[in-house]
Amino acid sequence: MNRRQTRELWTKPVPETKYLNAENVARYRLILRFFYENHSKLKYWLKAEEVYAGVMSWGLLDDYSLEQCQRDLEALTEWKNLTSRHDGGRATTIEEYLRKRFRYQMTPYTIEIERMLENLENIQGYGGSLEPTLLERLLDYIRRVRETPEWTEGEALQLWRDLQNSFRQLHENASDYLASLQTGRAEELMLTEQFLVFKDTLTHYLRNFVIGLQRYGGQLEAILQETGPEVWQAFLHAVVVDEARMPSLEESITNEERMDRRREEWSIFVQWFTGNGHEPSDVVFLERATKDSIAKMLKYALAIQEKYRWGISRKRELDYLGQWFLSLEDAEDAHRLGAYTFGLYRTRHFQGEGERTSDSADLSMWDEMPIIRELKSRSRIQRKAGETEAVRDRKEQQRIARQAFLAGKAFEDEILRKWVGMGEFSMSELDRLTLLERKFLLLWIGRCMASRSRKIRTPDGLEIRLLEPENGQRAKLVFEDGVLDLPDFRMFLKEVAAQ
Repeated sequence: MNRRQTRELWTKPVPETKYLNAENVARYRLILRFFYENHSKLKYWLKAEEVYAGVMSWGLLDDYSLEQCQRDLEALTEWKNLTSRHDGGRATTIEEYLRKRFRYQMTPYTIEIERMLENLENIQGYGGSLEPTLLERLLDYIRRVRETPEWTEGEALQLWRDLQNSFRQLHENASDYLASLQTGRAEELMLTEQFLVFKDTLTHYLRNFVIGLQRYGGQLEAILQETGPEVWQAFLHAVVVDEARMPSLEESITNEERMDRRREEWSIFVQWFTGNGHEPSDVVFLERATKDSIAKMLKYALAIQEKYRWGISRKRELDYLGQWFLSLEDAEDAHRLGAYTFGLYRTRHFQGEGERTSDSADLSMWDEMPIIRELKSRSRIQRKAGETEAVRDRKEQQRIARQAFLAGKAFEDEILRKWVGMGEFSMSELDRLTLLERKFLLLWIGRCMASRSRKIRTPDGLEIRLLEPENGQRAKLVFEDGVLDLPDFRMFLKEVAAQ
């Protein structure tokens, strides 16, 4: 059957589903469920007497006779739920042979319908799960495809089935699980105290899946984009050849039709991880939906906690916090405590962009000059018309700011000269570092990791190349305020013409 004939079936009725809404639906469903259970036990052909005895053994029908069962079997045969054949093998007389005695078997459509109904009976909610191991498994399958030059008989088909099953399981389970978090029942639970008990577990579960998406999704996208199409074409051709070797009594299709189907399925798989020219990949949408679910969990948990704090005096907590600020002697420590306690302040008014004292993108807000805005009085007593204000002399402030900027720039240049003089170094070879050195180092590592070539150029005329450790070695960098554990990268620096 070609693709056009398959599409034409979409517009036609399905007589096999008539029994689900017929007048005697209870009798029809019990008969076909008995056939389905025997089909699962590899018993395919049944006589009317066997069907009648099996249905009556469940005790769900009253006033049901063998003649009625025979008529129901004929109706199901007419609706293409059953196929029949004459059973004359044990006839001892001509009359007995001519008497209508049939055996019945389920059709493939009805088997799938009953299988679907069996699955629907066991559904409780959306179900689903978030399994980053499926992404790791898909990455392993794709690497095997790329690294296998020739395929043995049956190997490509088995790998294709494993890949499609894992991909389908990942997509369906993730969609179902995230949908279950958006139901009314889930939202009602999030408003109760019981939600706080497993909030951390649920959030940790979602975050692990996001980490898996970021770790394996990017690798899958890179392999699919960087590998030549001839590799995937050879794999699909091996799959089609393996399928052609399998004998089938059903309606056969040509190898060209098989190849068209496999290409379409492969195109869907690739687009799911790489996207197209107009939209990002489904991995991005899935990661965004998972992050939105995490934010929703935290929002509901915070609302529950604030509800029970409402009306409670926080005088003691504020007094303790004030004493803590008072005991600090260093402004930097006060900045850290303030950031941890209050977070980002909510901006209420935007009054333009202040004058920049430096073009450096790495300059902290604490190193910038303050932006002073004069607030006009709301008093009804207006300033006299024509009154002028004196021009303020800001030369001293500018001189101090210039000296501070030049001193900071000299310190930065000293750091750069030291590392450029080394030429190359590993993270494990570095001694105790300052906060400014850490800022440069992490900035360069982040930009190199974001580059596909692991190489960048700075506006100062530095070319920086990053080499990842081969065996996953780790290093610990010691700073003024703590220790950072990271891979033992090796960094190469050299001076080139400034951009």
